Amino acid sequence: MTFFDAVATCLKKFATFSGRASRSEYWWFVLFFTLILTASALVHEWGVLVALAVLLLPLTAAATRRLHDTGRSGWFQLLNLVPLGNLYVLYLQVQQGSPINNRF
Repeated sequence: MTFFDAVATCLKKFATFSGRASRSEYWWFVLFFTLILTASALVHEWGVLVALAVLLLPLTAAATRRLHDTGRSGWFQLLNLVPLGNLYVLYLQVQQGSPINNRF
């Protein structure tokens, strides 16, 4: 999946928490998210808040679909609130997706 395909897919499925997202789809969208936040911070201090408000739901949905691809529930994202839990969530998101159908 290309950068533009991934961004378009994630923005179309901005509130879809079901299904699966490939590694390329998720990480291309994370790159887009980072670039937009950086650019908006350079433009105006309130730009970061606006960009974050607009892109936080699509990022959360893409992360949930990415966890589904590895065979885990999207609720694993709550581990980001626990100290060092974000490292485990990162480990899960980097893993290759399951090649067989799973419950998601």
